[in-house]
Amino acid sequence: MSKSTGHLFLQSALALDGDLMPLDRFDDWFQERKQAHRFQLEEIPFAKMDKWGFDPSGNLRHDSGRFYSIEGLRVGTNWGRIREWEQPIIVQPEIGLLGFLSKRFDGILHFLVQAKMEPGNLHMIQLAPTLQATRSNFMRVHQGRSPPYLDWFLQRRNSRVLVDILQSEQGARFLRKRNRNIIIETEESVEVGEDYCWLTAGQLLRLLRRDNVVNMDARTVLSCISYALGEAGAPSAVTGQFGQALWHSFQVLEQGQHTNEEIISWFTEQKFFYDLDVDRMPLADLRQWERTDMEIRHATGRFFSVMACRVEADNREVAAWTQPMVKAHQQGLCVFIVKEFKGVLHFLVQAKVEPGNFDVVEMAPTVQCLTGSYQNAALNLLPPFAQYAMEATTDQIRFDTLQSEEGGRFFQEENRNLIVEADARLDLDLPPNYIWMTAGQLKKFIQFNNFVNVQARSLLASLSFTEPDLL
Repeated sequence: MSKSTGHLFLQSALALDGDLMPLDRFDDWFQERKQAHRFQLEEIPFAKMDKWGFDPSGNLRHDSGRFYSIEGLRVGTNWGRIREWEQPIIVQPEIGLLGFLSKRFDGILHFLVQAKMEPGNLHMIQLAPTLQATRSNFMRVHQGRSPPYLDWFLQRRNSRVLVDILQSEQGARFLRKRNRNIIIETEESVEVGEDYCWLTAGQLLRLLRRDNVVNMDARTVLSCISYALGEAGAPSAVTGQFGQALWHSFQVLEQGQHTNEEIISWFTEQKFFYDLDVDRMPLADLRQWERTDMEIRHATGRFFSVMACRVEADNREVAAWTQPMVKAHQQGLCVFIVKEFKGVLHFLVQAKVEPGNFDVVEMAPTVQCLTGSYQNAALNLLPPFAQYAMEATTDQIRFDTLQSEEGGRFFQEENRNLIVEADARLDLDLPPNYIWMTAGQLKKFIQFNNFVNVQARSLLASLSFTEPDLL
């Protein structure tokens, strides 16, 4: 990414409000979009699904053979306490497209965001990228309309690409699923639909401090932004002790606890040491999972289940449809623990094995609990640093929000996202699959495919150089 592009993103991130959609007007607009449309979601028996059904092996598929399927997976690994298990998994081999159309107004880069309904969203509508579509969607397998603004990303006439990276999705839920994360800039006139508005990156960062407003797809694309490097000092808009520390962590090039080469060697060693054997299998043959008329669930009632739903939405490419969804049985927890070393803020990163990973491990937050209930677990069953994060005091917490997972496949799945600054209680004797990295180093590795997982990217997307406000 060129330095000029990094400056462009930085300038937008420091623009905390905008004239096109001031944040004191945003709430009214957002509420209007919710009230302007008719949405309905109903949980239904599997037998009432239209164009979906169980094949002879028990896998749940669409009649077209497209979109996605729910299949069985047998997993074996030497990572973690549980070494073997079976589970349902979402198989969606298509590469989706997540894109922001951007444009400068008075020299400041703005992003065209969408107030988008997804069936699994908490509150139904959240802010999404300009375009959020699977290949089946934009190939119109559903026989509906093409997604708005699709041609801007497929043809890209008179525009330039600012970001274009393949990124992974949830490795615990998808089997080797990736999306193309792209930001393009245009100088042409753009017709703004009624469910769309222009926001600066700074406005989006402020909205990310609210619960369940900015969706996961927007967060992953925003995480791919890199800011300008090599500034002598922080701009005046960078405020607060943590904002200054974060700025410095992004800017320094050679002051990390580990060089980039050392991090690559550590990461390669994790891939070498840990095994991940996965075999697709018939959904009907999964041990300890049972299918009722309404759901596929674990015999213990834990982890997650698969349900079916009917959806009606008057502003989508198709007005009504049915689909399966994954339903979590508990709130998740995603935490980055941060600490300064020699005056430079570092993030504690783990190499985490998940069954759907492309290449065994990905860089994950310090703590990532999605499928098990961390709130009710015995202390000796908690993953490393989870107890420390949950016992963090108010003055240690730098970021704390509830954020939803992707609403197209997951039903009202919500994770608590935390940034916790370490104190003297933190044990600095790390397990071998953990390492300290600067913010700039994490951003560097996001530029490569399948290095940093979606939970880590979601947290990194929320990092702001300014003091928290009440929005």
